[in-house]
Amino acid sequence: MTVLDDLRSDVAGLARRGFGGAVHMAGDAGYDAGRRGLYPEVDSRPVVVAEARSAEDVRAAVTAARENLLPLAVQATGHGTRVVADGGMLLRTDLMRGVRIDPVRRVARVRPGTKWGQVLAAASAHGLAPLSGSSPDVGVVGYTVGGGLGWLGRRHGFAADSVTEAEVVTADGEIVTANDHRNADLFWALRGGGGNFGLVTSLEFKLYPVHTVYAGFAWFPIERAAETIAFHRQWGALVPNAMSTAIVLTAMPGAPERRAMLIKVMYAGEADEARRLLQPLWEVAGPAHAEDLRVMPYAEAAMGGTPARHLDLFDELPDPVIETLVEAGRLATVEIRHWGGALSDPGPGAGPAGHRSTAYSAIIDTVLPGVADRLRPHANGGSFLNFLIDPARTGTAFTFANLHRLREVKRAHDPDNFFRLNFNIAPADPRH
Repeated sequence: MTVLDDLRSDVAGLARRGFGGAVHMAGDAGYDAGRRGLYPEVDSRPVVVAEARSAEDVRAAVTAARENLLPLAVQATGHGTRVVADGGMLLRTDLMRGVRIDPVRRVARVRPGTKWGQVLAAASAHGLAPLSGSSPDVGVVGYTVGGGLGWLGRRHGFAADSVTEAEVVTADGEIVTANDHRNADLFWALRGGGGNFGLVTSLEFKLYPVHTVYAGFAWFPIERAAETIAFHRQWGALVPNAMSTAIVLTAMPGAPERRAMLIKVMYAGEADEARRLLQPLWEVAGPAHAEDLRVMPYAEAAMGGTPARHLDLFDELPDPVIETLVEAGRLATVEIRHWGGALSDPGPGAGPAGHRSTAYSAIIDTVLPGVADRLRPHANGGSFLNFLIDPARTGTAFTFANLHRLREVKRAHDPDNFFRLNFNIAPADPRH
């Protein structure tokens, strides 16, 4: 019997450990479909693909992977999958779907394969909203434990800030509850530290009484970009937290040769008040080429996003940064997102999500020569876990103090770094 036969026999024993989902090895029907992720460049060749259906399945998979000395990777929707699982076990949780709304407590509880579209539909029936992202197809759990920067963030904080409880399978195969009172250190780390500390099989988080918003887009001449971004520095510091905006330098739809400035808006309040607040910004940016801003259900507000080939965070936007971003916007899509508000001031007990001093993030969808060098002296040196594509930069997603604390939590709950095929945080060295 070969080593592979031994391994196949052991993996087949997942069923004896209580694994109820399908299991695929190379050559099996379903293997190629099961190993495929969202991004073509992440072409994993795992030894086995296991499709979990329950928390007990997740526990059985963790136990089997440890016993067979297999590295373990987890994938739900695949949006955060950036590390290949070659030679390991790929555990899929996309079949573990489901959402329950408690309208009295204003909370939702979801399973790890749940997408935001499911939560939006269920919550909106009660006039409630989650702190979701820009796409209904993104997985809730991965987005949230990675921080979660949504369009209600300035008003209510990161999605991670609204987590109230998690059920987690730990590195030693135990199913535990993490909240303010039980496994509090694990609970803290899960709220922004990613999938480093355990596999979340159930997540509970707050919902908010937001049913409709004033939202949409307006297109302006790109020639007004520098003045508009500069004006936004003072305007953005004065508008209420219910107002969220981003300035995007990009091509006009249907006319890739024509560059323009797009302003995205979401206001969680009355339309008349939103228009009054926006008027000074419009006077600097305008006249508008086109405008589509209206009252709509929050669940239908599709704000879109920009792929982050380059990311910098700024505590302020000095003129040299604006000049560099406007130049980059002639060749690439540049999205300048306004932070602040509740993102900066979440209250006591918040997790490690984000660099909370950030006033603006700048995302560029193309790597342009020299741009990073020109921006770096003015940036705060941080990044954001949900926006990262390079796992080597994981440490930059956290403040120095939070990264130190995360490594201590990692040492307590996963000292041999079993959960490492991710945006990895290594455990603290016990010698120090």
